[in-house]
Amino acid sequence: MAEKAGCGMLHVQVMDGHFVPDISVGPPVVESLRKATPLKLSVELLVERPERFIGDMAKAGADCIAIHAEATPDLDRALEQTRAAQCQAGLALNPGTPIEAVAELLPKANYLVILTANAGLGEPKFIEGMQGKVSRADEERRRHGMSLEIVAAGGIGPVEADALTEAGADILVVGTAIFNRQDGGAMLGRLVQRAGRPGGLGHGARSGLD
Repeated sequence: MAEKAGCGMLHVQVMDGHFVPDISVGPPVVESLRKATPLKLSVELLVERPERFIGDMAKAGADCIAIHAEATPDLDRALEQTRAAQCQAGLALNPGTPIEAVAELLPKANYLVILTANAGLGEPKFIEGMQGKVSRADEERRRHGMSLEIVAAGGIGPVEADALTEAGADILVVGTAIFNRQDGGAMLGRLVQRAGRPGGLGHGARSGLD
């Protein structure tokens, strides 16, 4: 469905039951996804001590790996480890973590994942005001001339999609808003078709899926 709609990537959230309450997929599922689709695989490590999993995820077929700033005291080393594994290196922030927490490391990252809902399985609820956080990240990269991509993930539907892309998000991660609907495929197609159009998903935004 994602391929037919024109999505360019799949966003996989890996959860360990410690960093977040839920447990989700691991390297075997990423490996299976790699065999099933040519789409780029973006893995977000919602786990304690994410350094332990970078190598396994890279071997499983991840193209991009995002490390949560809250999950490790060795964030810079984790970014280096990700690049050494031939993956794009991303930083990720929980809703309550400010952009300033990773400001010094942003130039070393390929992308920044901003969670716009609390992480976990089920129906994530978009947190009002997260557009402002995306906007601050956009201002930071413009100020320093960074090529950093901004990813917004969590509780995103059509209304939130427009607001977030206007704020500066380049990539939107949508999950339950698509997969929990009978017309999810059609909705996803409409979102992708609106990408880059005035008043739509503009600012070069692309649609990702988790």
